[in-house]
Amino acid sequence: MKKLFIFMALFLMGATAVQAQYKVYGVGFYNLENLFDTCHDAGKNDYEYLPDGRNRWNGLKYSHKLKNMSRVLSELGTNMLPNVGCAIIGVSEVENSRCLEDLVAQPSLKSRNYKFVHIEGPDKRGVDCALLYNPQLFTVRNVKLVPYVYKKPEDKDRATRGFLTVSGTLADEHVTVVVCHWPSRGATSYYREEAGRQVRVLKDSLLKDDPNVKLFIMGDMNDDPTDKSMTQCLGCKAEIKDVGPNDLYNPWYNVLTKKRTGTLMYQGSWNLFDQIVMSPSLLHKEGANDYNTLKFRKNEVFRRDYLFQKEGKYKGNTLRTHAGGVWLDGYSDHLPTVVYIMKQAK
Repeated sequence: MKKLFIFMALFLMGATAVQAQYKVYGVGFYNLENLFDTCHDAGKNDYEYLPDGRNRWNGLKYSHKLKNMSRVLSELGTNMLPNVGCAIIGVSEVENSRCLEDLVAQPSLKSRNYKFVHIEGPDKRGVDCALLYNPQLFTVRNVKLVPYVYKKPEDKDRATRGFLTVSGTLADEHVTVVVCHWPSRGATSYYREEAGRQVRVLKDSLLKDDPNVKLFIMGDMNDDPTDKSMTQCLGCKAEIKDVGPNDLYNPWYNVLTKKRTGTLMYQGSWNLFDQIVMSPSLLHKEGANDYNTLKFRKNEVFRRDYLFQKEGKYKGNTLRTHAGGVWLDGYSDHLPTVVYIMKQAK
């Protein structure tokens, strides 16, 4: 018993020393699955999320949705950072800034004083991407919404979500985050491949401006890590050793192909649409293992029991807000993802 006590004491001392030696930051993403308020936004097709719309969306349902979303966001990253959570969280499927103001005002998020970045986009339904951030950890420098450009003549009147690009400072380093929500699977793969090509051009311009920038590209890509839009068009690699200076690292490829899990389920099989990929500047060079600058440490699909259906035909699926026209008072059809980055403490 005495030996066990001594071992545990040494273990705890070692863990404390590691925490003191390094600073860890969480960078997350979550598809909020239709975070709409109850008011009509002019020019937007948001009618199903009005009190007299198909979903009978009212103040009670909206308040529950805010509470549920804030619970997940507040717990995201706490597996490694129990008292801090994520420094940065990209989100998709949020209607407007009013929803974001209501979201960060929720008790579970208010204590962290999260701020947000949002630019109203052209999507017909009115759903946008946004970025939540802890201002004690991340300082915003520059924000722009890069549009998704339709190239085919027959698509000239179409519009969808752009690529929200936020540059700032984290751990005294230049960090840029691109938050995406690529065209849905209702469209052919061409449109997601085109998104990959356009984001790659954006990535190249950001790296040309600052080759050392720590760059994260995240979002609901509506494609898996194995799809052409990610592997060829965006230029993502599954293994760190294969990442060249013009490539990106995708840590989710092996999560899907080897661990056989993902972030959303369709007909009993997992997909992994919610991805966070990163520039080579966040990776250790071969044979190196130093954390003098921010470096990738690990990644995870965030899971909690409350995020899943417990019974019935869809047991094991994500617990959604609505299903089959019934309000389930759930969360989202997607699970969140998070990557942890680490730097040696000063």
